[in-house]
Amino acid sequence: MPPPLFPPAGRPGPASSRNNKLKLPAHRMTTATASGAYPFLAEGGLGAEGIYIGRDVHAEASFVFDPFALYGKVEGFTNPNVLLAGVIGQGKSALAKSFALRSIAFGYRVYVPCDPKGEWTPVARALGGTSIALGPGLPGKLNPLDAAPRPPSVSETDWAGEIRKRRLLLLGSLARTVLGRDLLPMEHTGLDVALDAVVTRAAESGRTPLLGDIAATLNNPDELDTAGGLMSGRLGDASRDLAHAMRRLVHGDLAGMFDAPSTVTFDPNSPMLTIDLSRLGGSGDDTALVLAMTCASAWMESALSDPNGGRRWIVYDEAWRLMRHPGLLQRMQSQWKLSRGLGIANLMVIHRLSDLLTAGDAGSRGRALAEGLLADCSTRIIYRQETDQLHAAAALLGLTSVETEAISHLNRGRGLWRVAGRSFIVQHQLHPHELALFDTDARMH
Repeated sequence: MPPPLFPPAGRPGPASSRNNKLKLPAHRMTTATASGAYPFLAEGGLGAEGIYIGRDVHAEASFVFDPFALYGKVEGFTNPNVLLAGVIGQGKSALAKSFALRSIAFGYRVYVPCDPKGEWTPVARALGGTSIALGPGLPGKLNPLDAAPRPPSVSETDWAGEIRKRRLLLLGSLARTVLGRDLLPMEHTGLDVALDAVVTRAAESGRTPLLGDIAATLNNPDELDTAGGLMSGRLGDASRDLAHAMRRLVHGDLAGMFDAPSTVTFDPNSPMLTIDLSRLGGSGDDTALVLAMTCASAWMESALSDPNGGRRWIVYDEAWRLMRHPGLLQRMQSQWKLSRGLGIANLMVIHRLSDLLTAGDAGSRGRALAEGLLADCSTRIIYRQETDQLHAAAALLGLTSVETEAISHLNRGRGLWRVAGRSFIVQHQLHPHELALFDTDARMH
């Protein structure tokens, strides 16, 4: 049996302890007392490794969380993605912002591809990060067709194919959002042919292709038919709707924002980067905001493709606005699937679980995409839900009757955390400086 760490008073310990100048008498205490002296010793939640969130209400212990630390160590924890849901005024935005802010201290970086209210701009500035404001008349411009630098481990041929695939996915998402329907087979071919023609011309002139180049090519039926070859049929005529859809991005309400060379470059060393789209979020029609987010997220994702870029958070705030747009959901799902390989954790913030049901009817492609995003979130954080939303929340998350009852009575800042099948009631703790920085109710006071 090894000698005691602290031998009883008056009894000499081993030679090593006898040589120590500092001798302490034995001291016995309960685990409750020990946890009060140093609470992390009595951590009963997900372990002591992670970012401090607040208090585990039932265990009366601190609660820390880090999806990167949990991955591969906790059974059933298969991905780092997080869903955060809660009605207005319960503190879910404060949780998202404080978690992002505290992550910076752990060496992580935070990116917000769409900030529809401009609430993340003060946070980014406080951290020494960058916020890019886009909107009519503003100087900021992003070219969503920018190509990210090629990773050293990828060949030029493979990387060219990857860039082409991403650009086609972007163009398809934009077209589906404007048209409000899936593309027809010949329309897919039209986008394919137009992109190849534009990329070839841009390479000859030594510049990056623009959305305006795509719109002009789609509006030139003869060029499309010639570029498509013998099997194209009347490709130009079949692409008329596409040409009008792309025109909105060049000459419509988004003109000047995404059809010019980028005025900013992606700084991978910036602790936080947000794209402020608050100038587009005031109308009842979310289409312009969704189109802008699609372009902005494509620009940001292309720069996040380096698997050696470190661990990063991608925050999709106000994601309930996006559920009616399958094109954007498909892009988000692709990002979710790549999270582990790229060292990225996605955080999706919605108001209520039923927001996922607005993606489409049962069995529809949109509903399947939304439910797929939920399935790819090993962590679900639920703040208080209204009584009429309890059934949808319980059905989508598989909540027990006790959990369902709990989320209807949660106080502000308190949420049900479901992590890999385990449940915790956590009270989020805010520092006064965080409270002032995250205050979204200033205009109400």
